Amino acid sequence: MAENNNQQLQIELKPEVAEGVYSNLAIITHSSSEVITDFVQMMPGLPKAQVKSRIIMAPEHAKRLLLALQDNIQKYEKQFGTIKLTQGQQPSDGRTIAPFTIKKGEA
Repeated sequence: MAENNNQQLQIELKPEVAEGVYSNLAIITHSSSEVITDFVQMMPGLPKAQVKSRIIMAPEHAKRLLLALQDNIQKYEKQFGTIKLTQGQQPSDGRTIAPFTIKKGEA
């Protein structure tokens, strides 16, 4: 007799987490055993940016995330049209530049 392996994972989403965290820059670093993504909030005219959230995952999970993001972007663009990046944001050298420049804040 075979066991039923169709168990559903129940995921809890607490209200304070459901609000989300705004980020307009992600910085990704890695070692041989983990991929670290810092989600940063940059504000125009301010010289400092704050890391709002850090996600640490195994390389295998990071690759699954990459594939899931690619799939979702394809679905988004099919429904809403191509996402256009402005000049300077094309990752030709492996980097993505923030959508605005950082200028020294003045009072």
